[in-house]
Amino acid sequence: MAAVALATILPVAHAQAAPPTTAEVTKTWLADCAVCHGRDGRGTFRAPSLEGRGAATVDYELTTGRMPLPATASSTAKVKRHKPAYDAATITALTDYVTTLTGGGPAIPSVDLTHADVAKGGEQFRLQCAACHAWAGDGGALLHREAPALHASTPVQVAEAVRVGPGVMPAFGQAALDDQQLADVVAYVRYLDKPKDRGGNSLWHLGPMPEGAVAWVLGIGFLLLVTAWIGEREPKA
Repeated sequence: MAAVALATILPVAHAQAAPPTTAEVTKTWLADCAVCHGRDGRGTFRAPSLEGRGAATVDYELTTGRMPLPATASSTAKVKRHKPAYDAATITALTDYVTTLTGGGPAIPSVDLTHADVAKGGEQFRLQCAACHAWAGDGGALLHREAPALHASTPVQVAEAVRVGPGVMPAFGQAALDDQQLADVVAYVRYLDKPKDRGGNSLWHLGPMPEGAVAWVLGIGFLLLVTAWIGEREPKA
């Protein structure tokens, strides 16, 4: 999944145990985010506007460490998952600050997997997601970009990505996936992190192609060995 930019400089250190004050959050925003997204969050030539993007977008970008970008990153650099630059309290405060600054948008979804159906989630995943993220959630190459692997994503991050569609990923609203279907998909994505390989060796979860290839290699190898053995037998006198 690609993402919008929240900054292009390294963040200042944040090690406070208590939630940051309004002044501290404002300082962080101006130092790490406004340089690209503008003081009011409406965007600049360096980064898009955050208006209407909502708390889900901001929380997703910050908790996955995709933002802020390092100072050395170019405008065409790939945005990838990293360790978050801020602690949880700072991320929450920044998310609230940006949402207040730029207006409404998708809220952080509440994910309840108590009654989630993994099988139904798998059906939706293969229908809506596997074309880009691969059937095992390992990610895949696209034109001039790539869909990220999903194994490190938390349930909330998966739900956020589905609802807001970071980068070029389409957003799936209630009409496409209702809350129950979303919970099913999230449960399936988490299952993909440690699937049950009942058939033996998983072959790296690459799908039926490697399984068929192994069968062909072993089968042909066995036939070659049998042929060689028959050819080497001496005829009886």
